Amino acid sequence: MPQRRSSLYAVLVLTGGMIGGAISAQLAPSIAMAAKHTRRVEAEQFVMVDHDGTERATLEVTRRGMADLAMYDAQGRDRAELRVANDGGASVGFYGLNGSQRVLIGEAPSGRAGVAIYGTNGKQLVNLTVTSDNEASLTLYDPNTGRARAGLGVATNGDPALVMFDKNGRDRAELHVLSGGKPGFALADENGRTVAGLPEQATTSGSSAVRQ
Repeated sequence: MPQRRSSLYAVLVLTGGMIGGAISAQLAPSIAMAAKHTRRVEAEQFVMVDHDGTERATLEVTRRGMADLAMYDAQGRDRAELRVANDGGASVGFYGLNGSQRVLIGEAPSGRAGVAIYGTNGKQLVNLTVTSDNEASLTLYDPNTGRARAGLGVATNGDPALVMFDKNGRDRAELHVLSGGKPGFALADENGRTVAGLPEQATTSGSSAVRQ
């Protein structure tokens, strides 16, 4: 009897070893595959959802060739986007609860980079810009008309200027300092003609740096 038990035990162990080996052989490739990261995944669109199945983010290339990553709140409202266009222009945008654009940060193919801030009515209020030749400007806009009303800029040669515009966007007053250190102040009428200035010969030195 003990001998039969011993033989039966040996058979069970051998059978179990064979079954275990077969199972291990089947699982080994999948385990090894899971241990390695996937090198490449291709799809036209990726969609992320929360635990309730609500769409919260999408990553896709649009029909216009724009690579776009959009993120939504729990109510499905588009609140942030990262985009790269066909021509290389790139931007990051943030949106309000009503869907209107509130902040835009980007760089154009020309090399101009900037930050734009919009009001709740969708009109641009602030624009900070740096051109490809390193001319920098800060422009403030009328919240009702969207026209430029004031600008502060530094031209490529280092000349700073402060410009103020009327409600129609016309340059009416300018304060500037020339590269030689000489300051100037100029006033213009509604037709753009200088009516007063100190010194009189220095009129517009750098207004292009602030009117965007």
